[in-house]
Formats: sequence, C-alpha cells, structure tokens
Amino acid sequence: MDSKRAVILVSGGMDSATAVYEAVDRGYEPYLLHTSYGQQTESKERECAKALAEEVDAADFLHVETRHLAAIGASSLTDDSIDVEDADLESDEIPTSYVPFRNANLLSMATSYAEANDCSAVFIGAHSEDFSGYPDCRPAFFDAFEDVIDAGTKPETEIDLIAPFVEWSKTDIAERGMELGVPYELTWSCYRESSPACGTCDACAFRLQAFQRIGVKDPIEYEERPEYVDG
Repeated sequence: MDSKRAVILVSGGMDSATAVYEAVDRGYEPYLLHTSYGQQTESKERECAKALAEEVDAADFLHVETRHLAAIGASSLTDDSIDVEDADLESDEIPTSYVPFRNANLLSMATSYAEANDCSAVFIGAHSEDFSGYPDCRPAFFDAFEDVIDAGTKPETEIDLIAPFVEWSKTDIAERGMELGVPYELTWSCYRESSPACGTCDACAFRLQAFQRIGVKDPIEYEERPEYVDG
C-alpha cells in the first residue's frame, strides 16, 4: 500500500461531506462512494456528491445503483404511497424516512470497494441525532459491522470502520465543517424537493437548526426557513 486511503460514503448531504473533509484532514486519500436507491431527490444528491468529489480531487468517485432498496420499499424516501412527514424534532419514534437496514447494504458495498482498492478505512457520517431514530446508525451497529468486516475479508485485509461523528450532534458537525472549510453550498439534505429545499422535513429541520445554532446562514436555497432555535 503506497498511501493511506479511505472509502467515504457520500450521500450528497452535509454530514457525509464533512466526513470527507475529516478523512482528508486525517491524512487519507479519498475514494467516494455514492448510491442511488430510488430516493425522491436522487438526481440532486448525485449531482452534489459528484461536485464534492471534484472539489476535493478525489482519487475515485464510484456511483452505484441500488434499486433493490426501492423495490423492497417501506420508506417514505422510496415509496410514493408514503408521505414524507413534517419535522418532529422531539419524537423518539422511528421516522417513515427510515430505509430498512440501508446502512448494512451501503457499508457492505463500501467494504468491497475498500478491499478492492487497498483502502485501510471506511468512513460514514452518521451521528447521534441519526441513531436516536435510525437503528442502523447506532454505535453498537457500527461496532458489530466492524466485526463483520474483520470476519468477511481476506486475512491480510485490515479495514477500520470509522464513524467520526457518531457521538456528535448536527450542530457539532456544522461547527467542525466550518473549521475544515466544507463547501456546504455543494450539499443537499432535503427529503422532498430537488430545488429549493422544503425547509420543513426532518432533514431540512435538523440542518437548519444546526446552522442557526452556530449563527451561520445555510448557503442552500429553501422554500421556507423556519426558526428551529428557541429564543
């Protein structure tokens, strides 16, 4: 292995973009993996992921179609019969946007990609506000998947699964991203719309709240910009 390389899962959103810059800051050469799985904003997300790859001069950008997740359904992101709900930032329920066991699918592909390219790490941008609602974003899940990687790859393969923000809030990520100079204008989080962002789905709400908490205007366009910070 000539250099330290990492596969970073990139959705087109702010968390994964920050994970890319975090990986680069830690000295990894970035290999970006983006998947389209039938989500409503897949074209916009792919556009943003590709722009990010160009921005960081990624060693490679791999786009993979994973239509089986849409065929399986049971998520408002992939099933037109299920509405994308308005944000409820206090809810402890698993939201309808949960795509069943998505991260296991994505991490499996990332591990294959990493092993094929002699990468020593896989990065994912999941964080604490994710795992409060999404079971496949929990620290225990990532710990277990690290064991799967160790058991299922070649004996000489060593790949670390790194979720650098798993104990962080969205606000923490936004602060770190500003320190790293992440171009958030090249990212997209909205579950509903490709332009402008709706401003009222869960993804928009958590994103806007994070920027409002750090006193920075989110650089993307919104249909609405509700205030998600008290006082």
